[in-house]
Amino acid sequence: METAQFIEGLQEDLRELAQIGGDELVHAARRLEGAVKQSATLRLIDALTQVALDLSSQLPNGHIDVRLSGQDPELVYVEEEGEEAPSPSGEDGLSSRITLRLPESLKSSVERAAEAEGASVNTWIVRALQRAVSGGGGRAVRSGKRITGFSQA
Repeated sequence: METAQFIEGLQEDLRELAQIGGDELVHAARRLEGAVKQSATLRLIDALTQVALDLSSQLPNGHIDVRLSGQDPELVYVEEEGEEAPSPSGEDGLSSRITLRLPESLKSSVERAAEAEGASVNTWIVRALQRAVSGGGGRAVRSGKRITGFSQA
């Protein structure tokens, strides 16, 4: 989905509405166009994310992802493979969803790490989060002159 046409439409609407107020408002509207572009793009992505979550909750298996290619979002159906991530609370069958925005470079690194482990990105992230909150995240804790933790090679 190309968002440019929607954003340009909003900017054109802004310009047309500004003409009602005269030259000063037209100049102000031109200065606001860049901010409108950024804000509208984020709002559109937020709306699409909510649509994806709503659709996903109605699917018997699988889910809808919102993926970005540059500034253009794409809705993608992801079929669940039957592999479930371990439940952190031990309550099998219950899950929660969150929306997480990552820099593209971090997303790519996570995808490579998950692929290297033969796991889905979701499973890899759940495992990493479980290690982090259970104290196995590899982070050193300093107490006085003592350092505890571990390292991975």
